[in-house]
Amino acid sequence: MRLSASVALAEMAGLSGNPSALHGAGRRARALLEDAREELAALLGAHPDEVVFTSGGSEADSIAVLRAAEQWVASRPGVLVSTIEHPAVATAVEVLGTRCATFGVDDGGHARLDELSDRLRRHPAGPVGLVSLMLVNNEVGTVQPVELAAEIAQRAGAWFHTDAVQAFGHLSLDFGTLGAQLVSVSAHKVGGPVGIGALLVRRGVRLGRYGLGGVQEAGIRSGTQMVALAAAFAAAARQAVAEQASQAARLRQFRERLVIASQALGAVVVNGAEPLSPAIVNLSFEGASSDDLTFLLDQQQVFCSSGSACRAGVHGPSEVLLAMGRDADAARGGVRFSFGWSTTSADIDRIIAALPAAVHRARAVPR
Repeated sequence: MRLSASVALAEMAGLSGNPSALHGAGRRARALLEDAREELAALLGAHPDEVVFTSGGSEADSIAVLRAAEQWVASRPGVLVSTIEHPAVATAVEVLGTRCATFGVDDGGHARLDELSDRLRRHPAGPVGLVSLMLVNNEVGTVQPVELAAEIAQRAGAWFHTDAVQAFGHLSLDFGTLGAQLVSVSAHKVGGPVGIGALLVRRGVRLGRYGLGGVQEAGIRSGTQMVALAAAFAAAARQAVAEQASQAARLRQFRERLVIASQALGAVVVNGAEPLSPAIVNLSFEGASSDDLTFLLDQQQVFCSSGSACRAGVHGPSEVLLAMGRDADAARGGVRFSFGWSTTSADIDRIIAALPAAVHRARAVPR
């Protein structure tokens, strides 16, 4: 964690009192929780009552999609999500069944807005109540045209949700001007603790309860609120936003160095077209599988993945790369490197030094 988040977490670790209780300890906990909510709201361009704390980005996505779909089930049953969404959103296709349809992306990984418009006019389930398109793809780093997509959705009468987990802290993010009704963010992506995130719910948007229990978090998410985690989230977010421009420039240099070094190895494809996040690079080395490469690099203390962390343990072609038009072999080859506030120039040197031997050995594996 960032130092600011670690300090906040340590200071709150011994906090007693349930923020829903009316006694003195409870009131103090409530005050600290609301301080964190207010600070996070200010950093995101939201009102404090629009911030709903969750256990992370995946839960925020699930609440947004499933509860929005529930609200619209009678009058606007259709739901549209892109073909490159995080598993928490993509799984909604299975949960919602025929109510949910998808719109595609081009070979650079950017949403086809013409296809979105067409699906809004001709959804098999009827009028659309919700559209979901992530702001930054978590596998290839493509920055999506969410403002335009939100405008298209709202002209058709639908709410718009965006998963901004990979964007917050790396790109400027202002809920007030984004045009979305629902936005998901997560603490650990900005150097905060694992186990807390937030769903921004625009005023006037009503969502049903998610889970059983009390009526905490605007009556949407039940359970005793995690004051220490919320305070650490706010502290990390404050530092991330303050350093966003300088960090983005630093990470972009790292990304460019890695791409140039990889291209020197020959037969490599950089997956995704600009605009791209400075924090993610996805590379396919011809003749080398991502599973072999990630294993070989791991032995050199270089930690990368063959997809998003939320797909860990799921073997097979990348669904994102397939959606971008890659064939099954190419979709098995994508290796994802991600950078953050703690990444150093020495880390990039280590990756660049380890790559040639790892790629050579992976290409030598019989197919």
